[in-house]
Amino acid sequence: MKNEWEIDSNESDVLIKTRYSLIDYMSGSKNNFKGHVAIQNNEVEDAFIEFSLKANDKSKNSDLKLIDFFDYDETPVIQFKSTSFQKINKNINFLKGHLTIKNITKEVELDTEFIGYNNYNGVEKASFEITGNINRKDFGLNYNAYFNHGGYPVGSDIKLIANLEFVHQ
Repeated sequence: MKNEWEIDSNESDVLIKTRYSLIDYMSGSKNNFKGHVAIQNNEVEDAFIEFSLKANDKSKNSDLKLIDFFDYDETPVIQFKSTSFQKINKNINFLKGHLTIKNITKEVELDTEFIGYNNYNGVEKASFEITGNINRKDFGLNYNAYFNHGGYPVGSDIKLIANLEFVHQ
């Protein structure tokens, strides 16, 4: 049985970090998430994900702020739009798409894991985690806190972790 699910922006979020530092946490309630997944027999058969993120300059959880990397006049700061979903097996899935940071767009491949189902107050939800490593210098993110502020060195890779929840239609 095939089921269609729509993304729940309020329950979805993205974490951006480097090896030495949490850069920022971006909740869905302040950002724009769109998408759907098709699940058949408890396996993901198809997916489309799109999100636009704005830097949160009031984040208290970050050692290194996105303001250190981005020009806040740019809105949105990060955009992703999937172009294909590839299922290898039940536990290995890849989401390919266009990632735009600082007006530079690159094609990326992100790992997609179906976490499972849950039920909140009678609303059936499906949870996913999407992860990927991005070379920040490919997007012109050349900032290094070690040299700029005497802080920790920032690795060349940025890890993007998106926790996404979908609601059954």
